[in-house]
Amino acid sequence: MIYFSTLLISMFITIALIPVFRRLAVRVKVLDYPGDRKVHDRPMPKSGGIAMALGVLIPVLLWTPADKFAIALLIGAGIVVLLGLVDDFKDLGYRAKFAGQIAAALVVIVYGGVKIKSLGMLLPAGVLLPDLLAIPLTLIVIVGVTNAINLADGLDGLAGGICILSFLCIAYLAYCGGNTVIAMLSIAIAGAIFGFLRFNTYPATVFMGDAGSQFLGFTAITLSLKLTQGNTPLSPILPLILLGFPVFDTVTVMCERAAKRRSLFMADKNHLHHKLIRLGLFHTEAVFTIYIIQAFLVSAAFLFRFYSEWLLLFGYIIFSGLILLGLVAADRSGFKFKRHGLLDRVIKGKLKELKEKQVFIKASFRAACLLFIALMLFSCFLPKTIPAYLSFSAIAFGGMLLVTRLAGKQWMAGALRITIYLLVIFVIYLGEANMAVWMNGQARYLYNLSFGVMALFVILTLRLSRRTMGLRITPMDFLIIFIAMVVPNLPDEQIQSYNMGLLAAKIIVFFFSCDVLMLELRARLDQLGLATVAALGVIAVRGLVF
Repeated sequence: MIYFSTLLISMFITIALIPVFRRLAVRVKVLDYPGDRKVHDRPMPKSGGIAMALGVLIPVLLWTPADKFAIALLIGAGIVVLLGLVDDFKDLGYRAKFAGQIAAALVVIVYGGVKIKSLGMLLPAGVLLPDLLAIPLTLIVIVGVTNAINLADGLDGLAGGICILSFLCIAYLAYCGGNTVIAMLSIAIAGAIFGFLRFNTYPATVFMGDAGSQFLGFTAITLSLKLTQGNTPLSPILPLILLGFPVFDTVTVMCERAAKRRSLFMADKNHLHHKLIRLGLFHTEAVFTIYIIQAFLVSAAFLFRFYSEWLLLFGYIIFSGLILLGLVAADRSGFKFKRHGLLDRVIKGKLKELKEKQVFIKASFRAACLLFIALMLFSCFLPKTIPAYLSFSAIAFGGMLLVTRLAGKQWMAGALRITIYLLVIFVIYLGEANMAVWMNGQARYLYNLSFGVMALFVILTLRLSRRTMGLRITPMDFLIIFIAMVVPNLPDEQIQSYNMGLLAAKIIVFFFSCDVLMLELRARLDQLGLATVAALGVIAVRGLVF
């Protein structure tokens, strides 16, 4: 439960801080302006990084054991975040950036003990690198990957989506190995990225800036090196696979610049995401394609974590080479994805027609609303017992909703969303961990099936909506589906005994449905508010009376 709490706390802190820092960034002109190598067409606040860093810091300070590595990582991360903030305010030259990154890397190397001493079977058995070689190699790797993530941050949701897959894999590998510090740090960062992606998925309303991209790159490589070096059966080549896409992208771009005798640090539009867009893919399609590549690499890292370093290295080189050959062949032949095929002409065309005519939108929206309210109320009866603290919390939140409603409707949406989020998390968790005896067999099957039906109506509502602003189906949905499919199949008895995959899927469906319905309701929240108060009342009565 401590890992789950860490994930949620970092996520909600990030969600709460981003609007605050976004307004502040606009006020002080910390903006990313459109340009020739940029894909956005309006100034965007670059404040997501500091919100993520603070979202990670609080749960880490609360629960993570303060060993030398954790302290070194926090100090090093603080250096790169501070450096990134300065760079976001006023563009720094590459020399100043490298100086700060080197300082941060030296902190985790010298004080935190992060060194690439072992290369596994790439060296003769039992041979370790001396510090004279290990320290410079570790320094180059940390600084290189920190900049690789920074360079990969070129499309909405791209860097965050790549990193969240890596951090979740690192967290699970650390959890299996009993490394609580690395698991907690990785889970906290993953939660912060989830919160950030809520605002950064296309079309984004905030960017992470250099503070965020350097923070993610530095922590990802440092945690993966610490995990795979020392007394562990994990292959020391795993960091290369876990962060394979940004490494491949950066190496390819640098080689192209060197071949053309251009400065290695001069920005251009030759990154993989730029090439995919030039092939005719839309913004979201390019991000989705890269998510698939990164998901494949992360899955390979997990499946082959105990295999030979030669196998992992050659497998990565062959995989990267095939991608590069495909891109080169497509570029030389002038290949473009056709936009008038079956998908665009038939499927998307029919959906657009239904959307304009509003044939099914009303029915699907009403069905989604009714299912959401019914499942929220029904779920409150599923736990065998309700803790007293949860009942008192329900009373407090009910009072908050009442005061907010009297104070003004403009605050109601935020208060209602926070209440539903917290209510759903605890009720669904208690219902899975301590379900009432009468809920079994066919009833439980129908209850679980109802979540899938609700998700179907919500997605249909989302696709047919005529809103031009707000939530849309995005590549982040792939991340959610990928995680929801992988978690319940992890080979861990404790995770499977708590039905963590099903638990995560239900919570995600509730969150997703809440966001969509509140956007569609357009401030007409009285019905949803009454249903939420009723659910809070059920919790209060059950915990204090029964």
